[in-house]
Amino acid sequence: MGNGTSIGRVRGLGSAHEGPHHWLVQRFTAIGNLVTVLFLGISLVMLPNLDYATVSGWISEPIPAFMMALLVITTFWHARLGLQVLIEDYVHEAGSKFGALVILNLLTFAGAGFGLFCIARLAFGAGVA
Repeated sequence: MGNGTSIGRVRGLGSAHEGPHHWLVQRFTAIGNLVTVLFLGISLVMLPNLDYATVSGWISEPIPAFMMALLVITTFWHARLGLQVLIEDYVHEAGSKFGALVILNLLTFAGAGFGLFCIARLAFGAGVA
C-alpha cells in the first residue's frame, strides 16, 4: 500500500502530481547548456586573438549575442532547478524551505539579469573602448 494506483505509476505521477516535468526541464536546460557552451568554445577558438576589442566586437554581432544570452538563461535556469531540488529534499522545516527558495529565486534572477545586462551592454557597443 502507499504506492498509488496502477495508472498513477504508469503515468509517472507522484503525490505532488507533477510527474516527470521537472526532470525533463532539467535535462533540456542541460542540453541547452551543452549547445551554447560548445558554440562559445568553438567561436572563441576561431577568433584571431582574445583581446577585449576582438571579443567585444564578436559579441556585438547578433548571433553571438543571442547565443550568449541563451547561455546565461539556460545556465541560471538549470542551476535554479537543481538547487530547488536540493532545498526541497534537505531542508525540512516549512519556513526555512520557503525562505531558502525565495533567496534562491532572487539570486538566480538577479544573476541572470546582470548577465543579460552585461551582454546587452557589449552587444550594443556601450562597453567598447
